Amino acid sequence: MDKRTLGRTGRTVSVIGLGTWQLGADWGDVTESDATAVLAASVEAGVTFFDTADVYGDGRSEQIIGHFLEHSGADITVATKMGRRAEQLPENYVLENFRAWTERSRRNLGTETLDLVQLHCPPSAVFESGEVYDALDTLVDEGVIANYGVSVETCEQALAAIARPGIATVQIILNAFRLKPLDEVLPAARAAGVGIIARVPLASGLLTGRYTRQTVFAENDHRNYNRDGSAFDVGETFSGVDYETGLSAASEFAALVPEGLTPAQAALAWVAQIDGVSSVIPGARSVKQAEGNASAGALPALPIEFMEGVQSIYDRLLRESIHERW
Repeated sequence: MDKRTLGRTGRTVSVIGLGTWQLGADWGDVTESDATAVLAASVEAGVTFFDTADVYGDGRSEQIIGHFLEHSGADITVATKMGRRAEQLPENYVLENFRAWTERSRRNLGTETLDLVQLHCPPSAVFESGEVYDALDTLVDEGVIANYGVSVETCEQALAAIARPGIATVQIILNAFRLKPLDEVLPAARAAGVGIIARVPLASGLLTGRYTRQTVFAENDHRNYNRDGSAFDVGETFSGVDYETGLSAASEFAALVPEGLTPAQAALAWVAQIDGVSSVIPGARSVKQAEGNASAGALPALPIEFMEGVQSIYDRLLRESIHERW
């Protein structure tokens, strides 16, 4: 497994991490025993970075991770997120709420100091507020959190955050179907020493090549209920790509995949091999998925023909509909 420095945290983490939204909610049901097995398999495969949030299953994801770390003793950097437990108004992003939210996450994770806390896709005005960053600095000074970053929906938000001296990391959607961050965000982050955490690297599973027009997603799976963005930003579901268009793009992507790799491995390796990416955080609902995902962190450089093919798919099928949105 390749290792990278996680931005201004200075920590060394695996280039393939584990996103744990699915262990809490919104991806169909996952039992606690299955969730724990995924965590254990990931660690066994070399993963040293978990990403979670206080709203994933209303804290269930954090609690499962906390229990796992307590009993396994694994040396894992854990990033969590805060802000989505309140109405999405800039005035709710204040020190008093930050203290309450981080206290709850500390209890869930069983730790005195949170490794990395990220603002969870807040309103755009939050990224411009000096008081917000002052409050986060206060939590660092108090020893409640070791580092802070942001999770963003748009490249504009990412660039605003990168300009702040205390920001350690920016989490952003980056995959073979979402190339806009390559234009400005990645160069700015590299120049500033800010880590990039790449989420939704498989475009909610589209890039695995396993889905068809007949695929049925569970009622409580966001790939069923959020295709129109009625629950949260539609960019989080299939990367904002129309499902029918996404299936066509995924078919072309699968045809590009080098022999010996699965589409998922190729998609993850594509993100992991971008200069400036600290860690890629695919989710996994089974041990097999966790092991397959982790293996992408040790692959050799992908061929230039593959890279050119990814760009061509984006330019022909996706750019016009999504590039300016995020």
